[in-house]
Amino acid sequence: MAIFSSLAEKLQGIFNKLTGRGKLSEADVNEAMREVRVALLEADVNYKVAKDFVAKVKERAVGSEVLTSLTPGQQVIKIVNEELTALMGKDQSKLTVSSHPPTVLLMVGLQGSGKTTSAGKIALWLKKNGKRPILAAGDIYRPAAIKQLQVLGQAIDVPVFTLGDKASPVKIAVEALEQAKRDGRDYLIIDTAGRLHINEELMAELEAIKKAVPPDEILLVVDSMAGQDAVNVAVAFNERLGITGTVLTKLDGDTRGGAALSIKAVTGKPVKFCGMGDVLTLIEKAQSAADASKMQEMEQRMRKSQYTLDDFMEQLKHIKRMGSMQDILGMIPGLGKQMKGLQADETQFEQASVIIQSMTKAERQNPSIINSSRRIRIAKGSGTKVQDVNRLLKQFDQMQKMVKQMSGGKGMFKKGKGLFNMFK
Repeated sequence: MAIFSSLAEKLQGIFNKLTGRGKLSEADVNEAMREVRVALLEADVNYKVAKDFVAKVKERAVGSEVLTSLTPGQQVIKIVNEELTALMGKDQSKLTVSSHPPTVLLMVGLQGSGKTTSAGKIALWLKKNGKRPILAAGDIYRPAAIKQLQVLGQAIDVPVFTLGDKASPVKIAVEALEQAKRDGRDYLIIDTAGRLHINEELMAELEAIKKAVPPDEILLVVDSMAGQDAVNVAVAFNERLGITGTVLTKLDGDTRGGAALSIKAVTGKPVKFCGMGDVLTLIEKAQSAADASKMQEMEQRMRKSQYTLDDFMEQLKHIKRMGSMQDILGMIPGLGKQMKGLQADETQFEQASVIIQSMTKAERQNPSIINSSRRIRIAKGSGTKVQDVNRLLKQFDQMQKMVKQMSGGKGMFKKGKGLFNMFK
C-alpha cells in the first residue's frame, strides 16, 4: 500500500545490507534490528508496539536456523515479513452479518476524522456487493452535517433517514432501525457526531445509542495522519464502547502508516476499512467549496450552451478553493497511476484569471471575436505573452467541448486526464 511506501523503502535498505553480508553474526542481527526499530518509530508506529515487534523478530532471527543458514539475510527478511503480517492480522477482517437483518453499523470517532464520508463509502461498497444499505443522519450538532450525508446518499443512490437536527440521536437511531426493517434494508449505517473521548456527556450519548439499537459493528473512524494520537483515541473509545474494528481515513502517500500497524496491536481490534481519496471525497470537497447559487446558475447556462470565459474563470476559482489539482485528480478512480510523476503547474490558475480579467466584457462573452490584434492587446494588459493567451483560449475551447459532452451524459470524470493536461 502507498501508506507504507516510506517504511518499505527503509526496510528494503536494511535488508539489502543483510543479504550482502553472506554469513550473519548475532551482532549483525542486533544492528539490523536497531535500524528496523528506528524505521518503525519514524513511520509513527507506537513505541511499545515497535519494541515488542523487534523483540519477537530478534528472538527468532538469532536462532541457529538463521545464523547457520546458507541464506541468513533472506531468512531474516522472511521473519520480518511474517511478523508484520501477524501484526496487521493474517486473515482479512470482514463485516459482521446479523442473522436478523438489518446489520447495524455504528460510526464513531473524533470530529473531522471522516465519519460521514466513510459512512457513504461503506454504503457504496455494500451496494456494489449486492446489498441494500440505508444511512441514518445522527449528527445533529455539526452545521450542515445532515445535508452533507444527504448529498453523499444522493450521489450513490442510497436513502438517508433523518429527523432533522431537533430530535435526539438516540431517537434517530431507533426510528432509523424501524424504517430499515420496513423497507427491507439489510444494512443500517448510523452516522454520529464527532466527539472527544474525554467528553463525558457525548460519550454517554453513544452508550445510549448502543443500548437502544444494539449495533453489530461499532466502527471507530480514525484519521491516520494523527499518528500516535490516533492510537490513544482508539484505546479510549475501545475501553468505553467496546469497538469491533477501525476505519482508517486520509491514507495517502504522505501518511507514514504507523497508526495502521499500531491500532491493531494495541486494541486487538482489526482495521476493517482503509479510506483513500475517491469520488465521494471529491463530492464532499466540492460541496464545501461551492457557492450553491452560482453553481446552479452556471449549470443552467451550460445546459443552454451559454458557457463563457467568465464561467471558465469562476470554475478555476472553485477548483483552486478545493485544493491542488494534483490532489483533486488523485481522488478520481483510475487516475492514481496516471498521475504518478506528473506535476500540475498551479501558477496557470493565477495566470488564466489575469488574462481573462484583461479582456473586455464582449470578449469574455464571445471569445470567437478575439483576433490577433486583440490577443496582442490582452497579452500586454495582463503582462503575459501572446502564446499564453493562445494557450488559455485553447484550454477554454477544450472545456467547452467537455461541457457539451457532460450535457450529453458522457460524464466529466472520463476526461480527467484531459483536464489535468490543461494545467501542466
